[in-house]
Parts: sequence; C-alpha cells; structure tokens
Amino acid sequence: MVSRYDPRPALSPMQSLVVQPAMYCALRSLLITAHAMPLPAVLHSAKKLGRTFGGSRMNRKRVGLAVDRLKVAMPEKNIDEREELVLQSYEHLAMLAVELAVMPRYLTEDAWTDYVELGSLQNIIRPLLDDEPTLLLTGHCGNWETLGYTMALLGFRMHVLYRPLDLRPADRWLRQTRSRRGLELVDKFGAMHRLPELLASGESVGFVADQNAGDRGLQVPFFGRLASSYKSIGLMAIQHRAKIIVGNARRLATDPNQEVKLKYRIEIYDRIDPEDWESQPDPLFYITARYRRAIEQSVRKAPEQYLWMHRIWKSRPRHERLNKPFPKMLREKLESLPWMTDDEIEQIVNRSDIDRAFMLENNITHFK
Repeated sequence: MVSRYDPRPALSPMQSLVVQPAMYCALRSLLITAHAMPLPAVLHSAKKLGRTFGGSRMNRKRVGLAVDRLKVAMPEKNIDEREELVLQSYEHLAMLAVELAVMPRYLTEDAWTDYVELGSLQNIIRPLLDDEPTLLLTGHCGNWETLGYTMALLGFRMHVLYRPLDLRPADRWLRQTRSRRGLELVDKFGAMHRLPELLASGESVGFVADQNAGDRGLQVPFFGRLASSYKSIGLMAIQHRAKIIVGNARRLATDPNQEVKLKYRIEIYDRIDPEDWESQPDPLFYITARYRRAIEQSVRKAPEQYLWMHRIWKSRPRHERLNKPFPKMLREKLESLPWMTDDEIEQIVNRSDIDRAFMLENNITHFK
C-alpha cells in the first residue's frame, strides 16, 4: 500500500503480480551470480564497466559537466587530471553497486573487522552510548551505507534516511537485509514526521547530506562556492539539542598478495555539539556551514570516490538569480564563521559574481 506521503504511483495488478516479480527474480539471479564469483573478479569487472561507460560517447556531456564542477572545486588540477578523476568516479560508482549488493554477506558480526578498519572514534562513542539524540552525516563519497551498517554492527542502533526503490520486492528485500544487523531504513517520504519522534526518544539518525536542497535551501560554502543545503538537519539538531557527527567510509587500496580484496576505513571529520552553536549569531547557518565543511574535507581526502556527476551547485542563491549584488547580510554570516579567512570569503563573493553574470548572459536561473 502506498503511503500518503509517497509520490510513487500505486502498481497495477499486472505490475504487482507479473512485471515486478519477474524483474526482481532477474535481479536476484544477478546477485547470485555475483556471490558465486570471486569478489576481486566481480569488483575488477565492475571497475572496467564503470570506466567504459564513463568514457563512452553517449556519456560525454555528463563527463564534461563533471569536469567543469571539478574546475571550480579543485582549480589546481589540470584538465587531464580532472577528466581522470571523473572516470575514477564512474569506476567507484560501479564498484559501489557491487559492494552494496554483497555487503550483508561480508559485513557480519564475526567477519566485519576483515573488511573495515576504524579510525579514531572516541568523539562519537559517548553520545551513542548515552542514548543522546545524534545525527550521523556523510556525503556521496566512499561507501555511505558501510558507515551506518558498521555502526549498527558495533551495537549502535541506526535509523538511516533513504529513498524507497521503485521495484517494490527489491525494496522489501533491502529493508529486511539491513534490519537484521540493526540498520533501520526510514522512508524519506514523510520522514519529517518520523525523524523528530526518533530524536526525541534519543535515537541516532543517519543522512547523506550533500544533495542539492533546491531554491529554498540554505546557501553555505562548499568548495569555495555557495551550495544549497538542507535546513532540516540544523533545525532538528537545534530543536532536540542533538549532536552532529560527520564521517565517511573510504575505500582503501588492498595488497594483491593478501586474501582480503575489499577494505574500508571509517573516519570522523567533525563533531558538532549544542554548545558549539548556541553562542553563534545564527546557529542554523553555523551548523549547516560547518557540516558542509566537514563533508568537503572528506571529499578532498578521496576525490576519486566522490560522485562528481551530481548537480551539487544546481540551485543558485536568490541574489544571483535576480542579478543583484552579494548581500551584505550573507557576507556578515560568512564573516561570523570562525574558520573562514578573508581570502576564502572573497573567493566566494567573486565566484558568486561570476555565476551571477553567467546566468544573466545565458538567461538561466539554475546550473546543470
């Protein structure tokens, strides 16, 4: 039954009884094949497939746009280096698809330490042990599901926001396999009604928090350019005095002579406590800018594992869309951030001026 918050259409009898079960059987057959083959061989094939698709003529436009994003994010890299990073990103995405499919088989209570190593976690253990409301944030860098999955295996019950799959039988299978290890998936449709209840009861909630938040999002720095970011994360943290932890699971290179061919390292880049933002002139702006900064740090650590094909700067600030000067109030908010330097602020203002002029010249209000 479709939730009243779920925009997915109800299935017809033919879809429900024939089409979707057949598609699910085909999918599970592929998964069985993947499980039957040696993991290194499957990952190697996925990596080659990802690069082949990424470099194909049909994908040239997407690659070009991703290269343009890297030109803004990492101007120190030349065109060849940026193109190579984008192709590596496609390799990573294809390998990630395999890893997500086989993860329940390898990440078990007895064997997970063979595949995941932990960085310094002392900053996050206490709020989780004390059942304090906690928001665990990550970006589309590395394997975001491994992060929440591993925390659940460590005994910390996690609720993770996700978009339900359109293939309903596969969606049920996904929920079941994750919940066996204590990772509860929360439907993003209607999540704003469910998540406050979880935080109020001291639960931990996970988000992939680097998506474009639309025209109504909060514009904060991300790689030297304003990016639309979710207000809801900061608002929930303020309402429930929840701690915010930003981390990721980064794929590591493995030794070909070792038996284990898949390895991730979980690293924490920041922990934001209520005491940090309560003294700030604009707590919501401070929280949002700080978690975005931590996600940026994680991407800089492994840029080849970030999905540069995402439209991370799609929605532009109102002043850019209306061709108005950089707002004084926004500049003051940037100046209030303790980590921002004068040069970094000028970079953001100059970038905004360039973007505003580009939109005016091309008669557009959003970026590709």
